[in-house]
Amino acid sequence: MQRLKTEYQDKSGLELAKICAKVALDAKAEELIVLDVKGISSFTDYFVIMSGRSTRHVQGLAEIIEGEMHSKRINTSHAEGLEEGMWVLLDFGDVVVHIFYHEQRKFYDLEGLWHDARPVSIDDL
Repeated sequence: MQRLKTEYQDKSGLELAKICAKVALDAKAEELIVLDVKGISSFTDYFVIMSGRSTRHVQGLAEIIEGEMHSKRINTSHAEGLEEGMWVLLDFGDVVVHIFYHEQRKFYDLEGLWHDARPVSIDDL
């Protein structure tokens, strides 16, 4: 197994979430938000939630984010939904990325479910 690149060994979950967010925004992700779920989630610190315009766009966003993180030797411990492209989940440990097709995002309403989470500003990306 390759070791994490030196410049990423000390990155916090927030910094990794911002990397995912920047890559997604560069790939035209829509309605992107980052939620700080530390203290209210036992399995991760940050959610990065976004929408894609089509199932292919959802799949493309997932592939781009996964590829960028893989280039930094940060691999997903779990990925789901890549085949269908309706809701893709990428688990990077401290960061979980959710990529939805619009209708699925409305149905699952993660923002409502995790309403106690603090939104993180992504304006400085």
